[in-house]
Amino acid sequence: MPGMSLGRERGALAIVLHTHMPYVEGFGTWPFGEEWLWEAIAGSYVPLLELLDGGAPLTLSLTPVLCDQLEAPGLTERFSAFVREVRRGTHERDAAGLRAGGHERLARELERSWGDYAGAAERLSRRGSDLLARLLAHAQWTSSATHAVLPLIATDAGLRLQVHSGVAAHRRRCDGGWRGGFWLPECAYAPWLEQILRSAGVTAVCVELTRRFGLAAREHLCTFVSESGIVLVPIDRATISLVWSERGYPASGCYRDYHHHTVHHHNPWSNDGGAYDHDAAVALARQHAADFVARTLARLRGAASTEAPLPGGGLVVCALDTELLGHWWYEGVAWLAAVVQECSRQGLELVRLDDAVQLREPVPLRCGEDCAASSWGKDGDLSTWSGPAVADMAFAARAAELELIAAPARAGAAAVRQLLALQASDWSFMVSHGLAAPYARERFQGHRRALAEALAGGAGATPNGLRNLAADADPAYALAV
Repeated sequence: MPGMSLGRERGALAIVLHTHMPYVEGFGTWPFGEEWLWEAIAGSYVPLLELLDGGAPLTLSLTPVLCDQLEAPGLTERFSAFVREVRRGTHERDAAGLRAGGHERLARELERSWGDYAGAAERLSRRGSDLLARLLAHAQWTSSATHAVLPLIATDAGLRLQVHSGVAAHRRRCDGGWRGGFWLPECAYAPWLEQILRSAGVTAVCVELTRRFGLAAREHLCTFVSESGIVLVPIDRATISLVWSERGYPASGCYRDYHHHTVHHHNPWSNDGGAYDHDAAVALARQHAADFVARTLARLRGAASTEAPLPGGGLVVCALDTELLGHWWYEGVAWLAAVVQECSRQGLELVRLDDAVQLREPVPLRCGEDCAASSWGKDGDLSTWSGPAVADMAFAARAAELELIAAPARAGAAAVRQLLALQASDWSFMVSHGLAAPYARERFQGHRRALAEALAGGAGATPNGLRNLAADADPAYALAV
């Protein structure tokens, strides 16, 4: 499927897939831990590769911390063992229990869905088993080392450590194919980040500007350039909400219910409470894809019919967590494949974001140093990661950073990597949303203790227990003046 040419006057759509997983490889199994990674591989990453390998012009962002895990020794073999030794048995036992209870349709659905796991393992093995290499072939954007909320970093040195470590890891893995696209974790932006972003080679970032311009404003279809020269690409919340909101497509009754599960957390029910009907759900996904493309075209036409023409006809950026598709929203990859087809059928240009940025003239955006930080979190601010429910974590992370920066003689690789692990946005996000909160706090506190121990052990302390997390991190980034 060849990439589509950029329609400079009719407008275009860019779908950005932010692909991320906190470092869970080797940190717990069920119900919280590396099982999340295996599920994402089976449900999201391998199915998505089929679409990417077919040439779909999508924008793939890979976080360095996810790549660290996919690069871990023996990962593919362990995933295959999980499918063979765990998932086969849990499907069989749950199906038997449902059948014994008289729920034949539910049992048959579990037997069908077992094929998803077996098929993912078989496809991964057939195509060479190196999942990371296959994803990197399509990855255009990178991110910070461990997905920290960058405006909450306390010092320039700490910010440099996150940004430069992430970019260095991506450059090593991609062998020079990076064009400067950088996913700001949680879409968290502030003007004071830009100097260090530019020093790392970043040329473009996505930003959430709904608080500034309002929902569905035409400004979200422009690209901007900051005073420092970084291109700021707004994500379009009005379009994203068609998919990612309480009333978005995944909430439809026909789709598989993620929250209603069996003993071993399998999902044979639909949102409406009945037995899941896969064929009906996929048919609905195609209808929703057609609706999505039609609404995107209408959004572009509506913006173009008012005021001055939009540069290039406007650019709708729909940014989604990759794991939403296939894992959280079971039919999501089928929907995405149908969107690609519908774009061609309905005449909507689907473009990779790097190409769109290169071919459009950005509009200057003035934003002084007092400009409020923004994110794609609740209320568009940083409260998800620093509000009352997680204020203790936010302060502890900043205190740990200051301790490391203040002790350069004792800050070796072990301490630096533990700090990066501590700064991951995922721990406070999970606590704020009540998602595996005990696991998140346990991980946060564990890395905090390990950081203190590493500093006490001096620059030569051994980075025990970190597995492959942030192995590219260089203490010099944090200690440079």
